[in-house]
This record gives sequence, structure tokens and C-alpha cells, in this order.
Amino acid sequence: MNAAGLARTLQRLVAAWAMVLAAAGCGERVPTVAPVGADQVIVAFGDSLTYGTGAQAHESYPAVLAELIGRKVVRAGVPGEVTAQGLARLPDVIEEHAPALMIVCLGGNDMLRKTPDDEIRRNLREIVRTIRDRGISVVLMGVPRPALVTSAAPSYAEIAEEFGIPYEGSIVTDVLYQRDLKSDPIHPNARGYRRMAEAIAALLREAGAI
Repeated sequence: MNAAGLARTLQRLVAAWAMVLAAAGCGERVPTVAPVGADQVIVAFGDSLTYGTGAQAHESYPAVLAELIGRKVVRAGVPGEVTAQGLARLPDVIEEHAPALMIVCLGGNDMLRKTPDDEIRRNLREIVRTIRDRGISVVLMGVPRPALVTSAAPSYAEIAEEFGIPYEGSIVTDVLYQRDLKSDPIHPNARGYRRMAEAIAALLREAGAI
């Protein structure tokens, strides 16, 4: 087998393993959240994965999610943002949009910059706590570590369990392990963002938000 064939085989094996990991968590009960009314707002809060880098604005996961669930979804993503910057930006975003629910997807840039795990965890916990203290529901998305074979950092699931919030820990990893769903090594393309939106829509329905 040549190098190209070996690479394709490895990619398929890694993608299959990511799907096995996703299936393993399917039996867990999803925490419920308050229903989001037709006139209420959901804010997707994060970095380039939320902004939609690698696709058009209408192809970003927040835009597609809005179509899938029939709710207004604000795309509050800032490319390159780390968790500390997101924490600082958060109060203004809440004040501007007064959301009923927020979807948090941050941490990838911290890991790329080799920010200590404890700092990433502390910032994410404070982001979730701040949102919850405002009476807003939270959904957390896990981001994979930059490595050949990887998954979302365990701290994401731990934070979701600590606060009792819905958690999607596999879809970003699954998308980024499939070459045909990516625009570059770290960003989805339009098809990849649609997969993310479909996974979040399913989670919101299971949690009773929609």
C-alpha cells in the first residue's frame, strides 16, 4: 500500500472510531432545558467554528440551525478567539441579544496556543456559570485536541455534568476527521457545518428546548 492509500485507510479508521465514541454515549440521558419560544433568541457563542470560517455566512452552523429549528439563532462567533477573550466579551453579547439559550463552542484556539488545561477549564466554567446566573439555558460543545487520534478534552464533559447542561462532545471531532467535510485542516466546509447544525438541532429537541 502506498502512502496515499495508507493515509486514506487511517482517515477512515479514525472517522469510524469517532463514530463509535459518539454511539457509546447515546444511551445517556440528556439534561432538559426550558423550551425556547418562537419569539425568543438563541445565541451561538464561540470562535471560528461558530463564525463559519471556510463557508459562506448562510452556510455557518448557526444559520443552518435557525432553518432546522425555526428559531432566531445569532451567530456570535469571533475567529481566533480564546476562552479568556470569550469570557470578557460575554456580558456585552448577553446584554445585546437577551437570549433564552446559548450554545458555547470555545477552546480550540487555546489548545492550539498550548494554554494550560486548568486555565481553559476555569474560563469555560466561568462562561457557563455567568450564563446560568443570568437565567439563560446553556448547551456546551466539545472541541478536539489537535492530534492525529483525538477527542474532545475530558474537561468539557466534566463541566457539562457539573452544571447539569446538555453536551455535544463528538460532532466537531467527527466532522474534522472527514476530509470531505473540511475546508482546511481545522475548519469544516458547508457540508461539515450542516452536520454540526443537525447534531445540535437533535440535541436541542432531545433536551426539550424545541
